[in-house]
Amino acid sequence: MPTLPITEASFAEAVKAPGVLLIDWWAPWCAPCRMFAPIYEKVSARHPDVRFAKVDTESQPRLASIFQIRSIPTLMVVKDGRVVFSEAGMMQERPLEGLVKWAKELDLSKLTAGQLPQRPRPPTPLDR
Repeated sequence: MPTLPITEASFAEAVKAPGVLLIDWWAPWCAPCRMFAPIYEKVSARHPDVRFAKVDTESQPRLASIFQIRSIPTLMVVKDGRVVFSEAGMMQERPLEGLVKWAKELDLSKLTAGQLPQRPRPPTPLDR
């Protein structure tokens, strides 16, 4: 599934939709963002049941400010309208696959009000 561009006008609708949404906060001038883009596209192609989106922080500065995006790339995961993960920095393919798997399996009904889900652990050399 191709990545969807998100703007301030389309953000609320995208986030409120049920299921898993990954958002890549990026900018055209950002070298790590450009390095991450093909990894993000590759993983998105393997998960048609997950929505992958991108927010260009240069053309959407107000949206980036609302979500306090201070470093890019920043990867955010939203599940059923709830932000469950947000982290700055480029992610390699394998950890990104793990994050997608974690988000799909996350059962929000088992969390109490205000509780944040346990973040996925990065793979170790023993996982290879």
